[in-house]
Amino acid sequence: MKRIIYATSLFLISMTLGALGYVVLEDFTTLDAVYMAVITFATVGYNEVNTLSEAGKVFTIVFIIVNMGIFAYTVSVLSSFLFEGELRKVFKNLKSNRDLSKLTDHVIVCGYGKNGSKACEELLKDNKEFVIVESNEEVIRSLPEDKRYHFVIGNATLDEVLLEAGIENASTVITSLPEDSDNVFITLTARELNPLVKIIAKATEPSSEKKLYRAGASHVVMPDRLGGIHMANLITKPYVIEFLELINGVNDSKLVLEEVNHESLKEDYKNKTLRELDIRNKTGATIIAFKDDQLGFVFNPHSEKLVQDNDVLIVLGKAETIEKFKATFVA
Repeated sequence: MKRIIYATSLFLISMTLGALGYVVLEDFTTLDAVYMAVITFATVGYNEVNTLSEAGKVFTIVFIIVNMGIFAYTVSVLSSFLFEGELRKVFKNLKSNRDLSKLTDHVIVCGYGKNGSKACEELLKDNKEFVIVESNEEVIRSLPEDKRYHFVIGNATLDEVLLEAGIENASTVITSLPEDSDNVFITLTARELNPLVKIIAKATEPSSEKKLYRAGASHVVMPDRLGGIHMANLITKPYVIEFLELINGVNDSKLVLEEVNHESLKEDYKNKTLRELDIRNKTGATIIAFKDDQLGFVFNPHSEKLVQDNDVLIVLGKAETIEKFKATFVA
């Protein structure tokens, strides 16, 4: 798109200078000067307005030579625009921007690097709407054409960029830029623009963790620290890690961990005990934990535990059993 703007600017500058040259050298009217500039640029061979003076002829020769280069550049840009996918990318940008205005309760992912791209993959798997904010246009151009990616090109630390991404209607912001200072700034900005938004921030330095929480982050993730702990646990607790990888979906595991709010249950299954729900016998899925609105997390909950408002079920099972669970219990 920048090349189109650049080529258009060159054309307009050339026409302006050409028209001015004919006004000054040949004393043409503005209309006649513009006419001469256009037919000279286009080399269409139309008749001149008047016979040119010696100075006018020299100016025309120079004007034609200069414009041959501009014309060739413009043609190459237009060819690229029409035949090499640039036009499609422009329409893709326009469609993405139009769709952004319709989004609510979506996630804004700031930075499409290693962590940001992985977050987007997981959000896509769960059919969660998200918007990518990325300052590098080349990264945006590399996004898969066949995936439902919304994006905003710009610096996520700027208010107007986050507003364009729909921060006022977003549920969550994930900020995963390489520099901790940028993540702190985005956290401050996002919290100011939407006091209720959930903010998940990446940190590299331990000293940045407290700063991010003070800035308003809901959660701070330190990939390097988590990676080191994970590698150590592969030695000290290998089977625990293997199990965790299974339930986290690592290595294409068929096990799925799902959370279900009481509000999303069908009316027939609300305000029932786990025994009355009989989830395992009906679907094959297992309730491994329970988040009580008062007590917090309860692991391996008792069968007489009552499921009521604001409670959350943590369900484990194979992909097919989870789907059966959703079909049976979820509205």
